[in-house]
Formats: sequence, C-alpha cells, structure tokens
Amino acid sequence: MNAKITTFLNSGLLEKYLLGETSVAETEMVETYISKYPEVQNVYNNLQDNLEVVAKSQAVEAPASILNSILDELDDAPVVEMKKPARNYKSWYKYSIAASVAALLFAGTSYIFYNQNKKLSHENQVVVDEIFDLRSDIQMNNKRLDDLMQQFKQLNDPETYKYIMQGNNRAKNLKTVAYINPKDKTSMIDVVSLPQLPEEQCYQIWAELQDKMVSLGILSETDRQLRKIPYAENALGLNITIEPKGGNTTASLDNSVAEIDLK
Repeated sequence: MNAKITTFLNSGLLEKYLLGETSVAETEMVETYISKYPEVQNVYNNLQDNLEVVAKSQAVEAPASILNSILDELDDAPVVEMKKPARNYKSWYKYSIAASVAALLFAGTSYIFYNQNKKLSHENQVVVDEIFDLRSDIQMNNKRLDDLMQQFKQLNDPETYKYIMQGNNRAKNLKTVAYINPKDKTSMIDVVSLPQLPEEQCYQIWAELQDKMVSLGILSETDRQLRKIPYAENALGLNITIEPKGGNTTASLDNSVAEIDLK
C-alpha cells in the first residue's frame, strides 16, 4: 500500500462519504479512489458492512399488534397516490451509519484504554517487584551492618584477647589473627595471608584441649575476612595444620604450620 492511499485512508473521507457529509469535490475524489484502487474498495466495503451490521443489531422489531392496526387503517383510508420522498431512506441510512461510526469509535477507544490499562498494570507490577527487591537488599545490608557492628563491639571489648599466629618454615607467609573472649565465649579469626597449597590439600585450625585436638574449621585464602569460629572451652592453644582437601577428623601434628599457647 503506497503512501498516497495510506494518506487518503487516514483522512477520514471514507467515513464522511458514508455519512453523506462530503462536498461535491470530496465525493468525486472518494468515488475516484474507490473505483481506481482495490485497497480503498476493500476498506470501503468492510467499513460499510460493519456499519450496517451494527445498525441492524440496534434495530428493534415493532410489535405485531401495531402492524395489524396500521393495516386496518390502510384498508379504511382512501387511496392517495404519493411520491415517496427521495431522502427518507437516505436520512435513515445516514443516521444508522452515524450511530455505527460512533459505536465503532467507542469500541476502538475502549480497546485502546484497555491496552493502556494493561500496560500500566504491568509497569506497576514491575515497580512493586523492584520495591520488593530493594527491601530485600536493605534487609540484607542491615543484617551485614549489624554483624559488622557486633564484630566491632567484640573487638573493642576489654575482655577480648588478640592472638597473632605466624607460620613456621613450612608456611613462612602464613599469618592469622585470633580474637577470643572467654567471658562471652566467642571466637573470631582474621585470615591475613595463607601460602598457596596443592589442590588436594587445605589448612585446618584446631583447638588444643587437655587430652585432644578439636577442629575449629578450614581456613581458605578466598575467605580473607573476619569470621566466627567455634569457641573451645578451656582451650590450651591453637594449631594450624595442613590436611587433605575437605579437612580431617584427626589433626596431623606432623604437618603443623602455626601454633600459639592460650594459657
């Protein structure tokens, strides 16, 4: 469909022509386009059919009693030859088409508002989801802030003792700092540096008790931040050993790389 036909169809002249409201020049133009361009003819036929369907769907059938009364009156009335006004049908048809156009315009407007409302509902849902995600982020950040404040409080507690653990000849660059509070029974460790190990090995920290070694967890270079470790009651010392990947149930003291006394 070329731009000329598109411009004509968007001008509204077809609708005016159906309503009988075009000027002589406009009527001639419309009829020229209808006869010359099949696309315009199809649009005109479809529009006319749709308007007629709407007009007929709004028509109300007269009761049979009224029709019988009219026929009785016609039988009694003298026959007078009358010429039917030429514009009666056209006027009725014009008003029917006008009503149909109004109905179609209302339907089109309603459809547009429906789509806009649907789009607005979707946008509102997106905003609600974003607010929900934002609230989740805020809650998570608040939790992290609470954890940091708690750690800060523990580090500044006069009852918290600081122990620096440095590596021996097996791991000269190893350095960790342990914070132990016997009063609150809390323990934290800060992994400062850990020499790299083969993939099949790991570092494991132990608490030395009177007659055994208790695992306090695995240390990782990727976890270089202050974190909690289990508190060992009456621990005599801390020991870091090299163990098989995943940790061990028994400390390999022959592979000890750092240790410190707590008593």
